Amino acid sequence: MRAGAVDGEAGGGLRKVARVVLLDPEDRILLLHGHEPDDPGDDWWFTPGGGVEEGETREEAALRELVEETGITDVRLGPVLWRRVCSFPFAGRRWDQDEWYYLARTTTTTTRATALTELERRSVAGARWWTCQELGRAHETVYPTRLAELLRRLLDEGPPAGPVTLDTEIV
Repeated sequence: MRAGAVDGEAGGGLRKVARVVLLDPEDRILLLHGHEPDDPGDDWWFTPGGGVEEGETREEAALRELVEETGITDVRLGPVLWRRVCSFPFAGRRWDQDEWYYLARTTTTTTRATALTELERRSVAGARWWTCQELGRAHETVYPTRLAELLRRLLDEGPPAGPVTLDTEIV
């Protein structure tokens, strides 16, 4: 299980991460295509986002990461939808993360990474907008797991009253 390209050093404890469930006017979700830096065949799709930097709120990190990874600045950030703790190997080390997933809306659908880290340049292969139906039929690996089901519930019922804790994922 991977949560995406990692932009900082793994340290003690859980790495604080802010992720964005970015929806366009057609309710498509933007996912990034990532892979192991030295093995493009070991790939997956994931939501934009990354580590919270010193002095930054999770909301600020979500918006900054979105700009860096997609170039999209025209965003309305909404509530935290989901929270997940995960642990996974990536780029030769183990990452333990506490991820918060923010809902966001945009009318911009053109993406262009503007400030990827060196590791992200080696491990992010692009971006794609997915319909809920396409996501449900996908044979590719997608994180968080059950994203198609979570997105369908979000589109059908709206955001939850409070953040939903997703299953801890350890790979």
